[in-house]
Amino acid sequence: MQIHVVQPNDTLASIASTYRVPVVELVTANEIPNPDHLVVGQTIVIPIIGRFYWVQPGDSLWEIARKFNLSLPELARINGMSVNQPLQIGMRLYIPPQRKEDAEFNAYIEPFGTTVSQSLENSARKAAPYLTYLSPFAFQVNRDGSLISPPLGNLPIIARANQNILVMAINNQENGQFSDELGRILLNDMEVQDQFLNNIVNTAKQYGFRDIHIDFEFLRPEDKEAYNRFLRKAKARFNQEGWLLSTALAPKTSATQEGLWYEAHDYKAHGEIVDFVVIMTYEWGYSGGPPMAVSPINSVRDVLEYAVTEIPPQKILMGQNLYGYDWTLPFTPGQDTAKAVSPQQAIQLAAKYNVPINYDLEAQAPTFEYTDEENKKHKVWFEDARSIQAKFDLIKELNLRGMSYWKLGLSFPQNWLLIVENFNVTKQ
Repeated sequence: MQIHVVQPNDTLASIASTYRVPVVELVTANEIPNPDHLVVGQTIVIPIIGRFYWVQPGDSLWEIARKFNLSLPELARINGMSVNQPLQIGMRLYIPPQRKEDAEFNAYIEPFGTTVSQSLENSARKAAPYLTYLSPFAFQVNRDGSLISPPLGNLPIIARANQNILVMAINNQENGQFSDELGRILLNDMEVQDQFLNNIVNTAKQYGFRDIHIDFEFLRPEDKEAYNRFLRKAKARFNQEGWLLSTALAPKTSATQEGLWYEAHDYKAHGEIVDFVVIMTYEWGYSGGPPMAVSPINSVRDVLEYAVTEIPPQKILMGQNLYGYDWTLPFTPGQDTAKAVSPQQAIQLAAKYNVPINYDLEAQAPTFEYTDEENKKHKVWFEDARSIQAKFDLIKELNLRGMSYWKLGLSFPQNWLLIVENFNVTKQ
């Protein structure tokens, strides 16, 4: 596959002709929301085997071969040329598919109310072939250790049909907020904790969960060791059932990082105790904060480069957002709220207001600005094929276990196309 960035005067017909692919394949694979009005800077994934490379000024065949991990004779042979043949700027070279890595993928799915909506179930069905784990979010815990189940609908059936491990995600929220007091009780009151673990086992057996995922956030710093002890106890208990244990971790860059979100999350201990972790490397740009990329790769890299010094990389799933945000300007944190948008919705906005999409090289993320009908300015940051490919490259560079998505429900078809291009998805 190949990522094409729309240039001025590009049309679907011209792009299809360039790559010798039917227009309908481009539209279908990318679920292009604006086929008659492409936006400059919009990305289109070309569904071909391998890719093409056009010779740039200063290129040599040797440099191109090295860029794509090929030998010079191999690249020349594939393209029917001599290793000494002069290159012309604009010459098209074929690059064969690269070797795929094995990787695991998780996706959270968050039903609201008392049922799983049809649209959410459809989203799960579309994503499940590309997933190792499916994680309904989330079971709530009462202060007596009893559990409140989220609606599950057909999610267990979808998981089984696609060889997904169904994940029992549990958090310490009360009334929609993470509660350090609930965390304190669950981690320190042994009678409640034992009841909590019994309830987890009974519920997991009832629904067929095979991974127990603990997402305890904003714990008291003094409960760090209590959390570690709980995880050891839980791991021993779940091992008896043949289940995995995983945790969600705040995005730290050092062991001494201060703040309620960070201090009780002991990377080194989690790396020793649990089967894998999800590191929440997203929400730098968030609905209540100033406009910026949701998961800028420089910030993501800082977190993960620290993480691999404390946790075996084969136990780390990189957290990744499947959405962006639309901020109305001027934006006042604490007063204003940005609107979540899918990549498809972001493209539609750029097309509607006839503005180009720019790509921030430092953040490795697409962005644009527009002015609406009420003359209000907006700033949008979102994800596209380039930004997700940059994250996949980082997974391979750091030899991570894979990626975890927050969350299903907003359409991003290019992500699933590129998973297939880059990885063999592990099924268990």
